[in-house]
Amino acid sequence: MNRDVPRAPWLRRLPSGVWTALSWCAAGQLALLLFMSTTFEMAPPFGLRHPGFLVDLVPRTALAAALALPVCWARRRPAQVFGVLLAESVVVLALGERTWPLFMALNVLLGYLAAVRPGRVSVLAGATEFAVWFGELLVVRHDAPELSDLASTATAFAAGIAIPWAIGNSVRQHRRYSADLRTYAAHQAITVERLRIARELHDVVAHSIGVIAIQAGAASLVLDVEPAGARRALDAIEATSRETLSGLRRMLVSLRHAETGGEDPSIAPPLAGLEAIDRLTETMAQAGVEVDVRRQGRPRPLPPEIDLAAFRIVQESVTNVLRHAGADRCEVHIAYEERELTIEVLDDGQRGTPGRRAGSTAGTGYGIPGMRERVALLNGRFSANSRPEGGFRVAARLPV
Repeated sequence: MNRDVPRAPWLRRLPSGVWTALSWCAAGQLALLLFMSTTFEMAPPFGLRHPGFLVDLVPRTALAAALALPVCWARRRPAQVFGVLLAESVVVLALGERTWPLFMALNVLLGYLAAVRPGRVSVLAGATEFAVWFGELLVVRHDAPELSDLASTATAFAAGIAIPWAIGNSVRQHRRYSADLRTYAAHQAITVERLRIARELHDVVAHSIGVIAIQAGAASLVLDVEPAGARRALDAIEATSRETLSGLRRMLVSLRHAETGGEDPSIAPPLAGLEAIDRLTETMAQAGVEVDVRRQGRPRPLPPEIDLAAFRIVQESVTNVLRHAGADRCEVHIAYEERELTIEVLDDGQRGTPGRRAGSTAGTGYGIPGMRERVALLNGRFSANSRPEGGFRVAARLPV
């Protein structure tokens, strides 16, 4: 299938092995910070080559590695790893070591948690982190700290929590907005496609059924007195039926190709266009309505969507003349201008209310609304109304 699908962001294109390696690197960085935060405080009084320092170096290295190891699973289980790191900060404080590397890791993990988990989870995690830190601060500060110092320290730490949370939450909201936007666009595309299919079905079927009904009625009237006239009506019914079946087949083939993404011109009949107007006039003449087609300007090839829309407008207009106007003739004016294609269909019929002719909401007609939608989609202008001198006028201007 040939689909124009946009590429995913480069972070989403990274293989899982790369993310695993990055997680191990982050764990290594945290282990190094934990090791350095305590080891270098031991160096001045003993010296780097002092035996006591070297003996204590091995367990400190093992402890730093063990404390940092849970970070390797932070991508898959961020909430659980967050809780483990909080518990480790209490253990490290009980051992008399510094806990700031763990809280740095917790802040980074909080931003990731806000990006991939619901807001209530990340807010609870941030509040818990602040509570644990504040409790550890009170344990470490045995003397009564000044209220101003305590407030400034708490504000700085709260900001350190709030900033990564805000960044992660913004990423989550943007991701959710993008997903909702894609869903909305998909629903809109489905709605537009349904309207297009409805218009095509109406234009193909309604015109043909109207002609068939008129011809069948005429055949039944003259069957006994004029067999030749009945035969002509039946021939017209057969021709109209075949044309309708061809149009339906063309629509089904087009829909199948749209689903599969392929196109086979050998089996897809060409779309109708203004070149089919002569055949339309013959069909309408057999049904009892003379269509006088008048062209102005130099005919030239038109874009397929303009050509199809122009033909459907003429087809629906003359079908309305046949079904509602009670007229035996109508005029079709087609003007090829420099930047526009102008279509005008006029009749002098008197039967049928303007509401029925215009397909108003009070009725059940969809012809005029369908033509109006076609023209609007092509950024054209459309009008359909009764004429002061009698009859009806349909006009459309399509930019080319």
